[in-house]
Amino acid sequence: MNSTPDPRPLFQRATEQLAALIRTVRPEQLAAPTPCSDYDVRTLLSHIVGVAHRIGVVGEGGDLLAVPALAEDVPDDGWGVAYEETRARAIAAWADSARLDAQMEMPWGPTPGRTALSGFVMELVTHAWDLSEGLGRPLVLDQELAEFARAFARQALPADRRGEGVPFEAVLPAPEGADAYGQLAAWLGRRPLADR
Repeated sequence: MNSTPDPRPLFQRATEQLAALIRTVRPEQLAAPTPCSDYDVRTLLSHIVGVAHRIGVVGEGGDLLAVPALAEDVPDDGWGVAYEETRARAIAAWADSARLDAQMEMPWGPTPGRTALSGFVMELVTHAWDLSEGLGRPLVLDQELAEFARAFARQALPADRRGEGVPFEAVLPAPEGADAYGQLAAWLGRRPLADR
């Protein structure tokens, strides 16, 4: 039995935080930039919905790579509904505690479910920061989630593992006085929009 804590409560909170951010999106913000240089707000929303779909598929025992990274055919006024549907599926897929110790096939190899889900928490928390930046920081973000994500990122994505095939830039110095989100973003090579 794995002694790593159950990441499902943090996963639930991470999905709720993203849902709250998505509810603040106004139509005129969809083309706004985000710290993900290839994604404006609309494309980031598409990716967030796609990631939630992937999390559900993996939790159900399916193949992550069989699911597109971007959600298709979501109207501009449908992001909230699309995310709620995919996050509900993902939460249900991970409800059985046996999934936490099941071996899951991930792009980097077989991984215990609790480690895979912890990685998904890191991704959702990171994208919450990305989306918050793109929307002008409309809500106060959960610092405990960022602390968890930062600790996981430091372990799973060491500074020397960047480059080809890794979707994160080189580690940047965190701005002085940065909170946990600022430190997480810097570790993953992201800059606040104000610093560009």
